[in-house]
Amino acid sequence: MKVLNLSDMHRAPINIILIVLTINFVLDAYVFNGLKTLTKSWRPQRQRIVRWGYLIITLGLAALLLINIGSLRTAKGMIPYYEWVLSLFLTLLVSKIFFSVILLLGDTGRGVIGVVNTINPKHHGPAIPSRRRFISQAATLFAAIPFTGFLYAMVKGKYDYRVHRETLYFADLPPAFDGFTITQLSDIHSGSFDSAHGVQKGIDLAKAQKSDLFVFTGDLVNNAAWEIEPWLGRFGSIKAPYGQYSILGNHDYGDYIEWNSEEEKAENLQKLKAQHKVLDYRLLLDENVSVEKDGQKITLLGVQNWGRGFKQLGDLDKALENVDPNGFKILLSHDPTHWEEKVRYHPAHIHLTLSGHTHGAQFGVESDKLRWSPVQYRYLDWAGLAQENGRYLYVNRGFGFLAFSGRLGIWPEVTVITLKRKA
Repeated sequence: MKVLNLSDMHRAPINIILIVLTINFVLDAYVFNGLKTLTKSWRPQRQRIVRWGYLIITLGLAALLLINIGSLRTAKGMIPYYEWVLSLFLTLLVSKIFFSVILLLGDTGRGVIGVVNTINPKHHGPAIPSRRRFISQAATLFAAIPFTGFLYAMVKGKYDYRVHRETLYFADLPPAFDGFTITQLSDIHSGSFDSAHGVQKGIDLAKAQKSDLFVFTGDLVNNAAWEIEPWLGRFGSIKAPYGQYSILGNHDYGDYIEWNSEEEKAENLQKLKAQHKVLDYRLLLDENVSVEKDGQKITLLGVQNWGRGFKQLGDLDKALENVDPNGFKILLSHDPTHWEEKVRYHPAHIHLTLSGHTHGAQFGVESDKLRWSPVQYRYLDWAGLAQENGRYLYVNRGFGFLAFSGRLGIWPEVTVITLKRKA
């Protein structure tokens, strides 16, 4: 008998996909009608190429998505092929929405004119004027904006790694650690990678920082331990003088796919833990280690996943056992909601928490004047630095990607934290 390790919440995405497919078919009919107007004056052969080409592509992608829905819960889970199908489908879907908005504005105008003509006794001929070709042309140009943006995100954006640097000042930082640097990666999601060259760019960037300490804050895989196997040598090449440390994220437990038994699922988790050792990452499971320099030390804590709406295994109190309450403490915790709900209020003063998880939705805008991502409606702290009462949280935007095989505006991240002693 198969054991399904999905809660109702995690079954929801498949139901959402079915709803989206229904909406997609309605949009297809409307967009096709607009394409008929656009190509009305074209030669018959060109008309057929555009119209039938559109139908074949859009219906073909919808069919592939529908056929592969069940595969998302198998042992393969979310592999690059499925992500590309989903991503191309979403690219066309959003483009169709943009196209339909302009078309609808034009049709609304036609409707208003039709009402006026209907009540005008002097009007003769059809009440509703025919759709102008200009409207379909404008709709096509408007739809090209998300289409080109999403294609860039899928081809280039997902491997366009950026270094984000933060310098943090603490009055009680041990003097030996003044200027101490930490490189953080998060959310590798190795099962999604489709370019060894692209991944290596990010790894080389992380190594080039030459930080004192390296940490990884969870989600090594999408679902299964085998996903990291082709990449062990590459990520295992990341070294730091004071060690490499890691924790688990919500995807590392294998909760989102079917297993033949609970034993098989447990074996997968044990294998994943062993792969951290192969990577030479010291996996912290509700525990702590001391990082010593010149006879002084700071404490590095790591907890299992704890997240609002997700698995809550992390035991911060256990991780704090035998830790000097007055010592300098850094916590690795995958989900930033752990900091929001527990860490910032905890009696123990944890100076810095490093998290990931959100990916920044892999889509958004970050500039000096505007900072927006759809993930902000789910997470209070979704990327970058937050601070409350002298306790800092840093949320890494993620190294990899999941579901949508791309990034736009929220680029993959290598974080470098510099600790400084406040004068």
